[in-house]
Amino acid sequence: MSVKRLTNIAHRGASAYAPENTLAAFDLALDMGVNDIELDVHFTKDNYIVVIHDDTVERTTNGVGYVSGLTLAQLKKLDAGSWFGKGFSEQRISTLTDVLDRYWGQLNFHIEIKARSVPGLASKTCDMVRNYGIENNVVITSFWKQWVEEAKSHAPEIKTGWLVPLGPGSPWNDSLVDEAVEAKFNQLCPRAELITPTLVNKIQNRGLEVRCHGVFNEDLMRKAVKCGVDGMTINFPDKLRDYLSENDYLID
Repeated sequence: MSVKRLTNIAHRGASAYAPENTLAAFDLALDMGVNDIELDVHFTKDNYIVVIHDDTVERTTNGVGYVSGLTLAQLKKLDAGSWFGKGFSEQRISTLTDVLDRYWGQLNFHIEIKARSVPGLASKTCDMVRNYGIENNVVITSFWKQWVEEAKSHAPEIKTGWLVPLGPGSPWNDSLVDEAVEAKFNQLCPRAELITPTLVNKIQNRGLEVRCHGVFNEDLMRKAVKCGVDGMTINFPDKLRDYLSENDYLID
């Protein structure tokens, strides 16, 4: 009997319970016994790599402006937690270095290159990964294929995953599998609503891992597991952890 495995990836940390992409969310994921976190990166005005999802700071901080238009010092002054709850008012935007320093040796990192027009961000991220010696503990992902290609070209030893650029309600397109194979990516990452056992088998049979995203509720979580995906990003990794344990999956 083969061992069942699935990678449980805390999406922006345990973001159902703490402000996304903050140390509080990553700490909570670690406390839940999760081994993998997903996080998003952008360049600051002064070319530091910071961990934040949006191009702008308005949604998740008390600031205003584009991340790329603000210096690290300016970004570090912002409250990145109160929008989620008063108890998180001390949370700040972290650099990628902050995160790697804190969790090196404890977590695996799924790093999404978020911005649309950022030549060099993927390469610099890969260089940082190499400096920490954690090439085997990182996957570089993006919806923007050119940044996944940049990472694969710059650091072929680091795993890559292409987040499928199909929005809600879009039908599946098999050409995406061909493109991912041709580009020598390691993962193809569809939205959970698109997942079927047939699609999972089709992708895996081409040598790619299937890591889904957009797992917005427990029904989609259970569906993805039953379809045989290799992993998923999820805001409530504790619920996936418990479901996997109940269904005899190996918990790393």
